[in-house]
Amino acid sequence: MKLEELSGVELGSEVKSGNITPTEVVDYFAERIEKRNPSLTAFVYTKFDEARAEAKILEERMMRGEDTGPLSGVPVGLKDFLPSKKGWTNSHGGVKSLIREDEADSAFYTAARNAGAIAVGKTNAPAFAFRGTCDNKLYGPTCNPFNTEYNSGGSSGGSAAAVADGLVPISEGSDGGGSIRIPSAWCSCFGYKASVGTIPSICRPDGWTATHPYCFDGAITRTVLDSAVMLNYMAVYDPRDPLSLDHGLRDFTELMKRPIKGWKIAFTADFDVFTVDRDVSGIVEAAAHRLEEAGADVEDVHFNFRHTQNDFAKLWCRSICVDTAIDMELWKKEGFDLVRDHREELPEEFIYWNKEALNSNIMDYRYFNELRTEILDAQQDIFEKYDIIVSPVTICPPVKNASDGNTKGPEELNGRKIEPLIGFCETFFENFTGNPAASVPAGLTCKGLPVGMQIIGKKFRDEDVFAVAHAFEEISPWGYEIPYGRKISGT
Repeated sequence: MKLEELSGVELGSEVKSGNITPTEVVDYFAERIEKRNPSLTAFVYTKFDEARAEAKILEERMMRGEDTGPLSGVPVGLKDFLPSKKGWTNSHGGVKSLIREDEADSAFYTAARNAGAIAVGKTNAPAFAFRGTCDNKLYGPTCNPFNTEYNSGGSSGGSAAAVADGLVPISEGSDGGGSIRIPSAWCSCFGYKASVGTIPSICRPDGWTATHPYCFDGAITRTVLDSAVMLNYMAVYDPRDPLSLDHGLRDFTELMKRPIKGWKIAFTADFDVFTVDRDVSGIVEAAAHRLEEAGADVEDVHFNFRHTQNDFAKLWCRSICVDTAIDMELWKKEGFDLVRDHREELPEEFIYWNKEALNSNIMDYRYFNELRTEILDAQQDIFEKYDIIVSPVTICPPVKNASDGNTKGPEELNGRKIEPLIGFCETFFENFTGNPAASVPAGLTCKGLPVGMQIIGKKFRDEDVFAVAHAFEEISPWGYEIPYGRKISGT
């Protein structure tokens, strides 16, 4: 049995049925990671001995007849960005001088552990998760399993590459501008960003840290069902998150099965502001119309924006740096000047935008909210007539890896200048508004590189996104595209 071909739910079922033990599962995937990870840099470190110890404890619980959860013994990856498992370490995305011990468990890890899963290591991310690619000065780029000359996408690129290559069936992502959806699109995975208030985000000392734009923890998986299981465990009310909502118990594994016959789906290739690679737009448009096979009505729509693609992208770059700029100023008071003493560890773009954020004034804050409102209103105009919005995840296929630890997106496409950190992604609008959104594999380019379709739902209607994603998965299964047989570099 090839365990890497199983979904998380399927693997958990094999463990609970007694066909394989948690220890055997950990050993199997540890061997696979050690063999294949060097050609990807999906994982930046592993904790196999600790995973084996947890597997033994899980076996003892199973011997006592305890219910150990639907993901019993399933190995998962954690993102090497912010704290995710107490006692492990994080590097803020490959910043050597910032390696610190994790002081708390993330929402993803807490949910995965409660579902029976076992963490096996940390996955790669860019510095401060500040871009839609995955590369940094410490560990280098995460390579795309479909072609290792290309990037995995970011910022949760290590997690997406690990899932796509069968190193783990489920891995952690965080999403402040598309960081779950972008790498999922480029690695042919399913990535889900929940609606604001659905998954708690506990930030201290500022409880509103993850709100400008909205930042989310979440999962990257190979199947919609695995993601639904994870959301069942992650969607809990926590009053210490000022935006957390008490929806009551919802079973997304059942809600995703609702038929979408008669649903009105709005398709846009570009939101009337982006310029898009012709191959990408064609693949996603064809994928969108396949939803008609499930009885949905798919129609082209147009958006009424006053500002440009680059206006919105630069706004994101400035606003996402507000909290990092504050952190760096606080560190200076403690005698730690990151830019002065460790500039070589950081991308110059990060330094520039943090300076811009630090020098912002009250009118910049007003401008941020006005543009955010423009996006909210433009989308809501569509949602008054349609149930779902569908678009490409990115305007281009995966980009090639750079050799200097600073891989970026394109600076030009179709004769137009593109902001290279996030401007090639049609994802960050939903972080400004808080709407739920997913990336599903839409197909491959002529070069064999994955393209993702974004499914956007009305705010607080996470179940609608899952219903459309599940319907598309039934119509157009993507499992066969996963490159399990990829040759490893040097073999």
